[in-house]
Parts: sequence; C-alpha cells; structure tokens
Amino acid sequence: MSAIAAALARRAAGAGSQTAIPSLFMRGGTSRGPFFDARLLPEDPYTRDAVLLAALGSPDPRQIDGVGGAHPLTSKIGLVRPARGADIDIEWTFAQIQPGGDAVDTRANCGNMLAAVVPFAVETGMITPTGDRTSARVLTRNTGMVAEITVATPAGPGGERYVSYEGTARIDGVPGTAAAVEIGFLDTAGSVTGALLPTDRVRDTVDIPGQGRVEVTLIDNGQPLVIVAAERLGVTGYETPAEIDADNALKERVEALRLVCGAAMGLGDVGPWNYPKMTLVAPPRHGGALSTRSLIPRVCHQSIGVLAAVTAATACALEGSVAHDLAAGDLAGPEIDVSIEHPSGAFGVTLARDPEDRRRFTRSALLRTARLLMAGDLYVPRSVWDPTTTPVSTAQEIAA
Repeated sequence: MSAIAAALARRAAGAGSQTAIPSLFMRGGTSRGPFFDARLLPEDPYTRDAVLLAALGSPDPRQIDGVGGAHPLTSKIGLVRPARGADIDIEWTFAQIQPGGDAVDTRANCGNMLAAVVPFAVETGMITPTGDRTSARVLTRNTGMVAEITVATPAGPGGERYVSYEGTARIDGVPGTAAAVEIGFLDTAGSVTGALLPTDRVRDTVDIPGQGRVEVTLIDNGQPLVIVAAERLGVTGYETPAEIDADNALKERVEALRLVCGAAMGLGDVGPWNYPKMTLVAPPRHGGALSTRSLIPRVCHQSIGVLAAVTAATACALEGSVAHDLAAGDLAGPEIDVSIEHPSGAFGVTLARDPEDRRRFTRSALLRTARLLMAGDLYVPRSVWDPTTTPVSTAQEIAA
C-alpha cells in the first residue's frame, strides 16, 4: 500500500467521532502552522475551509480547541501537492486564518511559510533528493508566483538523504540558528493587483475621512502594501509591536487608510481580507535602508513578512516613493542589497533591476530557515467532515 493510500485509509477510519488527517506541524521563517497534503483534504472548498478552521480552532481568539497559536503569525496553513504542470515541481496554497475570524483567506501569500514547502515535500516523499542540496520550483497557487527554493539534503549513514534543519543561518525573529533555506523569487510584480504600481504612480495622495490628505506609495512586488510615513499618522515608526497593538486610535487611522487604499489599488472592499498590508516607515536607526512597522493588517508584525520585505525593499529603490524619501544607502544599481529594519532586527533582500526599465525588478533573493516541529494526525470532529462521504472520483485521485 502506498503512503498516500495508507493515509487515506487511516483518515477514513478516524477515531470514533473524529476524522484523522495526516499533517506535519512546521515553522517556516517567523511563522508556523500545520502543513497538509492537499490531496488528502476535501475537494469541496466550503468543506475544506470548515476543516481548516476546525484544525486551528477558529473562530476563537485563543484557538483553544485547535492547534492555532492565537496570533496571525501562528494561524497559518500550508496545502501542498505535486505539480500538475510542466516546469514546476510543487504546488502549494497558503491559507491565512485570523484567530477570532470565521474565514479562510487564500487570496494573498506568505513567503515565511513558503520556506517550509520544500522540506515538507521531501519529508512526505513528493520530492526525492539526489544531492547534498535539493532545489525545486514552487508555484504559489494563491497568486501564480513561482519561486526556486534550495534546501540542505545530506546523506545519512545508510546513504538515504534527508532534510537537514541544523546549520549556522540566523534570521531575526527566530532564536538560534538553523540550516539555510534559499529562496529566489522570479518576476513577482503585481502578485495580487496585477501591477507593481497598481495606480501607475510611485506616490499617491488619498483623502481619508477625519485625517485629510495622506501621501502613500501603493505597491505590489509579491505582497500588496500601503507604505506611509509613520510620522504622518502621529507616531515615530520606532514603537514596539505591543505599543502599536495597544494604540486603538492609531489602529483606527490605519484601518481607515487601508480601506481607501485597497479600493484605489483595484482590490475593492478589503474590509474582510488580510491585504493590503500596512507598512509604517521611518528613517533607519541601525544601519539598514529603512525602518518598518508592518500591520497584518490589524495586528503589528513582530518582524516583517518575507514578501512584505521584498515589496518594501522595492519601494526603497523607486525614486519618488514615500519609502525612497526616507531610505538610506546606495539604491541605484542594477543589483541592490537592501536591509529592511523591523522590530526584531533586519531582513536582507537582494533585488535585480531591469537595466532597460528602472521600474521593473526581475528577481529577488533572500534567506529563510524552517524546521519540522511535529508529525502525526490532526483530528477534526467528524461532524465537520465525514470522509466516508468523499466522492469516489476524489478518492481515486488521491490513491493514484
């Protein structure tokens, strides 16, 4: 019996009133959550979302009846499967759940959780490593973005290769060191909005009720961001995440700005969604290019998201943007190293710019780490999903 067929049989057997779903619980970058073989979940999106909400324990701010961590950074899920098209090795879908919310958002993406996709694929046999380093091309189904990811896969005493999680790489926001996960993003402009600059301008002025006219940069190079000078919103930009989370008046101003900017970016009513992310910027204090405070979208990030860092770095390199006005360092060359400061340290991004078009960025490269934390079956109530009712065609696809 194949591993997938065995998992299917175990899922069907469940545990009395519960359904067992094979899962790996993983940290990717500064985020963590359960990863699933997407082929082992319900085909129907409504039922699948009900399963994911039950798995994390939402809606409940504590997520006490699931494995969610009661914070947006630890209320994330990865759904992975072998690729179904040429030139791609693995497909994945990122799912964001707000602890107190009852919706599963698969419209945006997450570069931190992306760091755990190839390790998951190797651990589950979707990819067979053949050398000390294993690379794979990964398609993010949320946005159509493609990344090339490389992980360490040394040989054990018996010759079998495995994912190594131990190493000397360090990322701010995660204690200790680990093996490097190298991520190279290809053309990521317009991941959600369809254009690097959704309004075709590096700077916009928007009218916000009660706040007047606010200058912003609306940009999407892997993550839709609203970049605004922190000073314009009445803060320094150097506040701690706890201070920002406790400032309800500030969060109300930020949310009012987000709603107007979301519409200006062509995203419609973004009230229910987790994008655009809000990025408050200030001059750097610790030798980087720019200081940031990122809201996701109503809670302050303890550091900054991977693709938010890529997009903020891109904004630094665009003359005339709000970020460029405050940024430090040489940001004019065809290949630029940009360090984005955040509450836990800094995030380094290397950008490649098209020499023929200074507004086009062809590649971004960065380093993350990941770790497998736990493996086993995650249980949800059988009343949420009874796999014995799974259509036969779906079961055959899984077992194939």
